Amino acid sequence: MRFRAPKGTDDIMPPGSRRWRNLLRSWDILAERYGYEYVATPIFESTELFARGMGETTEVVEKQMYNFRDKAGRKLTLRPEITAGVVRAYIQAGRSGEFKGAYSGPAFRYERPQEGRRRQFWQLGLEYMGTPHVEADLEVIELGYRYMLDCGLGDVVVQVNSIGDPPDRTAYHGLLSSWLEERSRLLSEDARRRIRSNPLRVLDSKTDREVVAEAPVPVDHLGSEAASHHEHLIEGLEERGIVYEEAPRLVRGLDYYNRTVFEYVPPSYRAAQNAVGGGGRYDGLARLLGGRAVPGVGLALGLDRILAAAGDRPAARALDVFLVVADQERRSLAHSFARRLRSAGVRCDLLTGRRSVRAQFRAANRRDAAVAVVIGEEWDAGLVTVKDLSSGVGRTLPAGEVISFVLRGPGGQQA
Repeated sequence: MRFRAPKGTDDIMPPGSRRWRNLLRSWDILAERYGYEYVATPIFESTELFARGMGETTEVVEKQMYNFRDKAGRKLTLRPEITAGVVRAYIQAGRSGEFKGAYSGPAFRYERPQEGRRRQFWQLGLEYMGTPHVEADLEVIELGYRYMLDCGLGDVVVQVNSIGDPPDRTAYHGLLSSWLEERSRLLSEDARRRIRSNPLRVLDSKTDREVVAEAPVPVDHLGSEAASHHEHLIEGLEERGIVYEEAPRLVRGLDYYNRTVFEYVPPSYRAAQNAVGGGGRYDGLARLLGGRAVPGVGLALGLDRILAAAGDRPAARALDVFLVVADQERRSLAHSFARRLRSAGVRCDLLTGRRSVRAQFRAANRRDAAVAVVIGEEWDAGLVTVKDLSSGVGRTLPAGEVISFVLRGPGGQQA
């Protein structure tokens, strides 16, 4: 019997996995620069955590969660998103005041597999809790935007909207529900079902796009505080040079949002879900999950979608150096030299056992090394032969200069 990965999941293997690793590193570095510390939460949580936090009537909770019972009969769920778990951890740890956390890891939703929709997907995200100020919204949006540019998505646009505060939404829900009821015969069955339970989600329905094109929108029905918040958000985006567009029908898919909602959309990316990430403000989520009221704003990005949107790009070399042992009596010297290179931060490898020089060069190319360093008789004079595996050009160098030569990279610049 031959086994295959479950439907809707992917194996991440070289050389593609190099891009994953590089983007994960870039995310960690950028988040640290903005003061976000690493957070890790369980891959499974109480089912009630997501039902209460995301909303009982959301599509995720109704149709897409992987629910199960453990041996003690507890209802658990593979996390369909990570924000609720981070807020739960904040409450459980007894934290107070401002908190900035960043994370990455897998999440799970039972969807029809296609590009942009996987049953296991990799999510990058961050949460800024403890402040209601619009500057927190702007920082979160800016960080995500900068990451998009670092990933090569130079055409990305931030779509932004405001869905107001709870009192604004209550009044708006009544207005929208009445408007939708008058046109219910034109709506899909799913949209008709949501008219009373979750009318905002009808605005987001691709099936009903033509019907709701003239529907009243949340941003036109904001209270004074939410309206001021949104006005300052738009001003801040312009000051920061962030390419944005106002999207009055953008509501996002989860119930815990209020005020700011946003998505990152590369216009050139065509998939079932063309946003590669998004987020918003969720000032009421902590209280929903049993804590005191703590304002918060965050984002989540789909690494799978970012890679697809960025298109085919050459992966970085897997190794800086592959050691070729021309004289097998010097194998122990080669291993010692490899340890020196690795300690200096050089990615280095060599074959085990006695292999011909030709076989070792084939392995160096197969392993996608930048250069091969040949250790032979010249070692006694303190020299090695360094061969660029792209151009085929070789040169002799003192062994002590290999580290600086490799780390300078092409053109003599520090790699």
